[in-house]
Amino acid sequence: MTITTKTEGTTATIYVEGWLDTQSSPDLGKEVEGISEARALVLDFEKLEYISSSGLREVVAAYKKMKARGGTFSVVNVGSEVMDVFRLTGFDKKLEICPAER
Repeated sequence: MTITTKTEGTTATIYVEGWLDTQSSPDLGKEVEGISEARALVLDFEKLEYISSSGLREVVAAYKKMKARGGTFSVVNVGSEVMDVFRLTGFDKKLEICPAER
């Protein structure tokens, strides 16, 4: 998995590529922890191929962190297979998730 973070103003965007699974999800958690000044957090999953339950846990943790500080949170460019996981778990009803336009 590859993680790239870009910050513009008070918005931090984390680009995740590859598989977000048991081994790689702690890396996403560390990346989110490193974002201290952002008022908005965007997870860009355009190149994410797979997400496991531990990856979902990190997404929820990031959401809770932003909500606790009064910020905004969204997941964008979600491919169909990863979107299926969000739908099956009901996360698409609780989080702002935008499917990829393909």
